[in-house]
Amino acid sequence: MAPFFLLFALVTVAPVGYAGLLSLFHDEQSGLGFGGTERVFSGIGNYTKALTDPLFLASFRHITLYCLLYIPVMVGGALVLALLLDSALARARRFFQIAYYLPHAVPGLISAVIWLYLYTPGLSPVFDVLDTADLSWNFFGRDEALLSVVNISAWQWMGYNMIIFVAGLQAIPRETLEAATMDGAGALRTAFQVKVPGIKPTVVLTVLFTCVGAVQLFDAPQLLQLRATEMGESWSPTMYIFSAAFKRHDYGLAAASALLLALIAGAASYVVTKLGNRWRTA
Repeated sequence: MAPFFLLFALVTVAPVGYAGLLSLFHDEQSGLGFGGTERVFSGIGNYTKALTDPLFLASFRHITLYCLLYIPVMVGGALVLALLLDSALARARRFFQIAYYLPHAVPGLISAVIWLYLYTPGLSPVFDVLDTADLSWNFFGRDEALLSVVNISAWQWMGYNMIIFVAGLQAIPRETLEAATMDGAGALRTAFQVKVPGIKPTVVLTVLFTCVGAVQLFDAPQLLQLRATEMGESWSPTMYIFSAAFKRHDYGLAAASALLLALIAGAASYVVTKLGNRWRTA
């Protein structure tokens, strides 16, 4: 176990400790700025600054709305696809498993580039279909941008979680399914009253990982805000941290914001785990 703990200390414990130390200081410039910068101890000043910054607070409102839309769509869609592939009527299962999984094999930034092209009028074939149906939609609008980000994330991750659900469904004893069929349960009843309860631990774990990943959203909105300018450079907490560190060069604020984000993600994970355990035992 020593190699694991050594690697864990190097790539997790040490960076978190350094971020904690960095968050206690801020840089000050003397005079008109010609005298260079001086690192000054600020205590919890960076944490207070982050928690009172409207942009930082707004980023959590955005990510909360994103989670409320994305998590049900992604988990629900992945579960439905898995149930369809696990049904007796499914054909070419291996082909569809690979086809649904392929979007996850595309790196996040490339996925955002693909959808940025599909969202752009004059370039995207999507608008040809909308024009044919006499419809209009602004993917970069103030309200529509959130749905555009949700769509990118769901497209990329739905197939990945579908594979996890398929593996869980295949672990359900066939005798249980045969007993449900002999008792007169139809396909829908078997799916939602036998199969889904049989993979409760898998669903809970997937929701947990999805929540942790969702609060760290960065690639899609970072690229999308180049066209959807109303989103701003601090639309999500990770974008705020990136902007503070690499555009404003306020590394103390960025470190404090990152630790606050980690704390909130940990609290959300705890809540999801508790609710998931209650559902599993219900």
